[in-house]
Order: sequence, then structure tokens, then C-alpha cells
Amino acid sequence: MLDDSAAYVEGPWAHRNVGAAGARFHAAELGEGPLVLFLHGFPQFWWAWRHQLTAVAEAGYRAVAVDLRGYGGSDKTPRGYDLVTLAQDAAGLVRALGARRAVVVGHGVGGMVGWTMTAYHPGTVRALAAVASPHPGRAARLMLSAGPGARHMLRAQLPILPEHRLLADGCARVGDLLREWSAPGWPDAEAEKMYRIAFSIPKVSHCSLEYHRWIARSRLRPDGLRYHARMRTPVRVPVLQVHGSLDPVCPPETARASERSVAGAYRWRGIPGAGHFPHEERPDAVSDELTRWLDSLPGDD
Repeated sequence: MLDDSAAYVEGPWAHRNVGAAGARFHAAELGEGPLVLFLHGFPQFWWAWRHQLTAVAEAGYRAVAVDLRGYGGSDKTPRGYDLVTLAQDAAGLVRALGARRAVVVGHGVGGMVGWTMTAYHPGTVRALAAVASPHPGRAARLMLSAGPGARHMLRAQLPILPEHRLLADGCARVGDLLREWSAPGWPDAEAEKMYRIAFSIPKVSHCSLEYHRWIARSRLRPDGLRYHARMRTPVRVPVLQVHGSLDPVCPPETARASERSVAGAYRWRGIPGAGHFPHEERPDAVSDELTRWLDSLPGDD
């Protein structure tokens, strides 16, 4: 049976396990300097940031990419897939990594975790880079659209069947989603293979869908109402939004409306010819934007 070792991909980074918020998290780390914490999205794992890990480390930062709760080499707990708990995980990771604050870089649902940190754990976030990830207060309209992300979210609400569908035929559906959500030409064979293998790790399919179930089902529950009330707090740290011009999951104009939720310095960067995974589809462009933005941030006092 496949185990968590599938997440320990070799490279210039060092692998480590970090305890935070009562769980164990797998991380890949490279470089020295101010902490930059990378949070992946669905249906990926830490390896999604391999290009940015090396670029950010070479630019003089300590780059750490983690497997979110329920993914890769991190713990697959029975509960804890709401954005409030996930933000607590990430804030705990910042402290467990020996830092007071970090620049948080998140893609997709990882970006939503980062946005949530700015409201629930503002002291741990030095700045936020959201990649293909609108502010949660601006994302509600996506669930009412007819786009591929909304269709996936709707299907995810069923019990058991979505997990089986994602696991069938060696997680072929994962490869299909990557292609459907990206611009033509990605993923290559290596990337598809890596994500299909990592998604085959026991419990990952269920845990990953629990994120989407909470996002959809909580909207009319007390916990979700409390969450969205809290998320009306203006974001006061510097924000960089990086978004593919061809993103079919979240149209750029929807994502850019997130600026209305930001009271701090805000920068928008569109990536021409990229879909929902710009950090992989156009890695050099995203790495360049990210490192320039990092170098422009005020010093961490």
C-alpha cells in the first residue's frame, strides 16, 4: 500500500516534520533568511511550489512549503478541515518554525487559509501573496456560477462517491482536473504522475474534499456565519495577488474584487496565458513577480 513517503520528493530542499496545533505536518525547506511559508491548493501537495522554493531561497529567504492537514506527509485527522482550524495550523507552523511572523504564499484553498490568517492570526502574517485565490468574502459568487470549480464543489457535497471517483483508475480524474483547470499545455507527464501518486496516499481524497464540504455547507450554519462576519475585517498587511489570465475556476475580474477587502498596500499581477495553476504553468514569471514583491516589503521589525 502506498504511504506518506510518496510526498518526500528528492531535491535541493530538506524534509522535516513539524508539530503544530496538535498535529504533525510535513515540510520541505530551503534557504536562510526571513520566513516565507507556502501553502498549496487542491489537488496538489507541497511539491507544487518546487520552482518558487528554489527562486525564493536564492533571493535570500527561508522558503518552507508544507503539506496542508490531510495531504501528503501531514496528518490525516478525522476533523479540522474548516478554514478557521486550517489558519490555526498555519499560524502554529510559523511559530513552530521559530519565527514570529512570515510572508504567507497560498494557492487556491491554501490562499484562502492565508486570507483567513490575516483576520484570525494577524500577528503571524507579515504579508500575503494569494495565487489564484480570491478573498473568501469575494468568492461566494463562484459557487453560484456555472464554471468548472463550481461544478466540482457541487459534486463534492455527495458522500463517498466523489472520493471513489477521484481514486478510480490510478487517480486519473486528478489529471483530468489539472488539465481542465489550466491553460493548454499543462500538466506535463511528470507533474501529472506526481499528483496522481500523492493523491493516492490513503485518506487524502477524503480529507481534501472535506475542505470543499465545509466551504459550501458552512455558509448557512452558525460557524460559517461567524467566519464570514470575522472575514469582513479589512486586511491591513501588504497583499500581492497573482492570477492567470485564463483561469477557468476563478475569472480574474472576480479575484481582483478582493482589493476592496484590503486596507494595506495592494498589488495585482496577471500572468498571461496561464490558467488556475500559474505558479506551475508559468513558473519563471510567477517566481519573478514574487521575489520582486518580497524585496519591496518593509523590513520585519
